[in-house]
Amino acid sequence: MYHTTTHNISVTVQPIYLDEQSSPDENYFVWAYNVKIENSGSNTVQLRSRYWKITDARGRVQEVRGPGVVGEQPVLGPGDSFEYTSGTPLPTPSGFMVGTYQMVSESGEQFDVAIPAFSLDSPHEARRVN
Repeated sequence: MYHTTTHNISVTVQPIYLDEQSSPDENYFVWAYNVKIENSGSNTVQLRSRYWKITDARGRVQEVRGPGVVGEQPVLGPGDSFEYTSGTPLPTPSGFMVGTYQMVSESGEQFDVAIPAFSLDSPHEARRVN
């Protein structure tokens, strides 16, 4: 699992390789990732949008921006959490993702919350020890 905290908002990510949805012979590899967002602060916040930077094993980058997550813009009061699962395909057997959530407080202050960089690893990636 991967974890980081920004402005009293904790983000924990657990990636899972989906063998049954992947086709290694066709260079198609799929991962799900479960995300838990927790508000340990004293103010209510709302997740407005997301930004992802997805990098495959060849260094090719895809950027994804959009409103909310999985069609929702959750409101998190003090002590609240929100959990969701999404996914991404890659043309390589490994890669990584990193990003930010754009949040707004009750007072209208906008701020970014870091999503920790996490590794997308499949059993089809050749391992090398240097």
